Amino acid sequence: MPSNTTAPPGKKTAKKKGRRARLLLLVLVLALVAGIGFGGYWGVSTVRASFPQTTGEIRLDQLSADVEVKRDANGIPQIYADDEADLFRAQGYVQAQDRFYEMDVRRHVTAGRLSEMFGESQVDTDAFLRTLGWRRVAQEEYDKVLSPETKKYLQAYAEGVNAYLKDRAPKDVSVEYAALALTDDYTIEPWTPVDSVAWLKAMAWDLRGNMQDEIDRSLMTSRLSAKQIKQLYPEYPYALHQPIVDKGAVDGSTGAFDPKADASEGDGTTTGDTAGTGPGGSGGVSSQLGALSEVLDTVPALLGPNGNGIGSNSWVVSGRLTTSGKPLLANDPHLAPQLPSLWYQMGLHCRSVSATCRYDVAGYTFSGMPGVIIGHNDKIAWGLTNLGADVTDLYLEKIGPDGYLVDGKVKPFTSREETIKVAGGEDRKITVRSTGHGPLVSDRSSELETVGQKAPVGNAAPDRGTGYGVSLQWTALQPGKSMDAIFALDRAKDFTTFRAAAKNFEVPSQNLIYADTEGNIGYQSPGKIPQRTKGDGTLPAPGWDSSYKWKGYIPFEKLPYEENPKRGYIVTANQAVIDEKTYPDLLTKDWGYGSRSQRINDLIESKTKDGGKISPDDMRTMQTDNRSEIATLLNPLLLKIDISDPSVREAQKLLEGWDYTQEPDSAAAAYFNAVWRNVLKLAFGNKLPKELRAEGDCINVRPAEATGPVDEQNKLVRECGERDPDSAQPDGGDRWYEVVRPLLKQEKSEWWVTPGNRLDAPTETRDQLLAQAMKDARWELTAKLGKDVSTWSWGRLHQLTLKNQTLGTAGPGVVQKLLNRGPWNLGGGEAAVDATGWNAAGGYDVIWVPSMRMVVNVGDWDKSRWVNLTGASGHAFHSNYTDQTDTWAKGELYDWVYSKAAVEAAVKDTLVLKP
Repeated sequence: MPSNTTAPPGKKTAKKKGRRARLLLLVLVLALVAGIGFGGYWGVSTVRASFPQTTGEIRLDQLSADVEVKRDANGIPQIYADDEADLFRAQGYVQAQDRFYEMDVRRHVTAGRLSEMFGESQVDTDAFLRTLGWRRVAQEEYDKVLSPETKKYLQAYAEGVNAYLKDRAPKDVSVEYAALALTDDYTIEPWTPVDSVAWLKAMAWDLRGNMQDEIDRSLMTSRLSAKQIKQLYPEYPYALHQPIVDKGAVDGSTGAFDPKADASEGDGTTTGDTAGTGPGGSGGVSSQLGALSEVLDTVPALLGPNGNGIGSNSWVVSGRLTTSGKPLLANDPHLAPQLPSLWYQMGLHCRSVSATCRYDVAGYTFSGMPGVIIGHNDKIAWGLTNLGADVTDLYLEKIGPDGYLVDGKVKPFTSREETIKVAGGEDRKITVRSTGHGPLVSDRSSELETVGQKAPVGNAAPDRGTGYGVSLQWTALQPGKSMDAIFALDRAKDFTTFRAAAKNFEVPSQNLIYADTEGNIGYQSPGKIPQRTKGDGTLPAPGWDSSYKWKGYIPFEKLPYEENPKRGYIVTANQAVIDEKTYPDLLTKDWGYGSRSQRINDLIESKTKDGGKISPDDMRTMQTDNRSEIATLLNPLLLKIDISDPSVREAQKLLEGWDYTQEPDSAAAAYFNAVWRNVLKLAFGNKLPKELRAEGDCINVRPAEATGPVDEQNKLVRECGERDPDSAQPDGGDRWYEVVRPLLKQEKSEWWVTPGNRLDAPTETRDQLLAQAMKDARWELTAKLGKDVSTWSWGRLHQLTLKNQTLGTAGPGVVQKLLNRGPWNLGGGEAAVDATGWNAAGGYDVIWVPSMRMVVNVGDWDKSRWVNLTGASGHAFHSNYTDQTDTWAKGELYDWVYSKAAVEAAVKDTLVLKP
């Protein structure tokens, strides 16, 4: 387990880090100048030109008074100003110093302009992003919806960014521009307020809910029965995994959700025939939805994976259960690993808090956005996790040359033309068409343009016109006030003002937890969540039937909240918010299945039973809990399997006495996870339709003639597709835990039956399949880790490599080596509290992580702790590029300074921005 010591950025450590960084830079420069190994891409002046100035003075014309920027040894800035606009102006300047290339790429993502930076390869992605129209929606928010005060802050932030960019060549802003200049004459445009607003759309996409589940369920109809699909999407296990709010009802007199009221009976679900049960099951529409799924995947490739495993942990504990007597609050959002980290740590302080300068806040924000997203001020602390509300619906549309059909009448498309500029190539023009539900996303696939004409729809849609289209209705494609909410959260002082701020946090819909210096804790479920006239959002709906339209949104007053529950704590980790039988509105049918949340609940209850108290370090230890919940179910059965092969028996012995923890050095964790992966492949891989197939690595198998232990004569061979090449593979998230849980009680089930092949014998029972999975896992790990099981470790399989999100993934190999870092051997795992996620369909590499961790000691703010995945700087070879990663990987935290005295004690560099 990680040690309980913190790693504060002390002066001696800082000096050592500085010397190491200077030595690294010197070695790099020598290599670059000599052209050894790196092709002589960049010289020392290019590498260092973009490093920020962190001491002395700099003039900014727009400032009204001096602003101080104080940085600690990790480069984390604390900004002090006398005026609110100056505060956000300085924030823009400082973030541009550290992270402008990241900011620039983000705005090109949200505007669908990646081709302007990276050329032809991004045209299809840009076309899809233009179809969604994030930038257009953000512009409408800024023009028509956001408050004048918010616009003032956004404008000030943009002024700060542009003050930094003034008179700087791209290569002096970030070294990536030097690499781009090799093939592209690129010019940096000024920053605008809308560039900041648009990034919330990208985050909403990353946390959009069940859109992929809608598609997958429809695709399954081509190969599976309704009963089988229901088995693969089991009901949320309320009896095993408690929801966030354990009981409550809607108060009829006020319309407010009252968690203290007696539970009233009500069914929040609505059902009815949807397109997925009719034409969705046809060959043509299945192909259409499969192609759409591939198109959708191109956007998460930029922003990070989206799926059942993605989520976050947050929990808050009342002071009556803590050693400090004040609340403790923990948060660790789970997102795709990025370099630099998605998060940026900073403090924003008015030197004298007053009615004219109201901010004294610190925490995590996004580069390119003013304010603080998660953190605390002098009165309250808050954290976020993804609510997972169903805020997207796909509609099958009957389309023709003149429009789309609704209730027997043809309506014209709303159309616009977009021009995509391509670096080094010719401009591309696209036409974006929308129905009354939203953009016609099927237009973005050449296959989808014609597949509808071939759809054998029979009686389901005899008047479909020339084919089907697929449109997307999504709350994030409507203007909202989430930017207003950010600033209101930053200055909230109690639960009332906190909830008032949350009311405008419309997209993405989040679970908000709360604590304050008066000892109160709370929870609020905000967000724009649709109310459906018909259907439950689990399958694509028939767009030609107006009875499937959205009738409105759940009023904020009816959304679940909780204040000071009797149990003394609140846990949110993407589980169900409340049992649908006690709540009248449908939030979603596709919750996370609650493995992480229940483990956190159990850890809290275990620690506090018999009068025990929770310390800040207990909170940190809970964040790094890596117990495998599926192992508690499956491992006892694996140990009972009679294994005759000595080599497989040798691996099976690793599981004896294993406590289910997934430490980096654990051989048992490595073998168990390999077995679990192979169980999923055997039981489900041949049975799911090929359209669901995820790209994964090949399976390591022995030659058919090989027998007995692995030795030099029986070497493993690597073979792709030895199972059904037209089948998909499960990803292994906690939905699959609930799929497998009841099956493990059945010795016989259709899911345990496999046909076998030239490598494997057929299986008919649970134990036969488990035995085969254990055998396959043994050979797989022998190929990956060696035949000596004593040398196996989970961390050698389960590695994190941090990659620059553009040139670090698709640039020249030499550039990737310069910009990327790692690998790190990690513990944790899929659906563990320490959620270092991996996809069983693709291998064991880490694909999402706790992107930051924090433990807030409410009221005694300087005893709070935090860590980021990478570091403050986005500049390769800067000492703060990945200086926090080793600490993060060990599960340790840094001291989080907040008070003026603590900031001064930790300060390394001070920069004064002057008018």
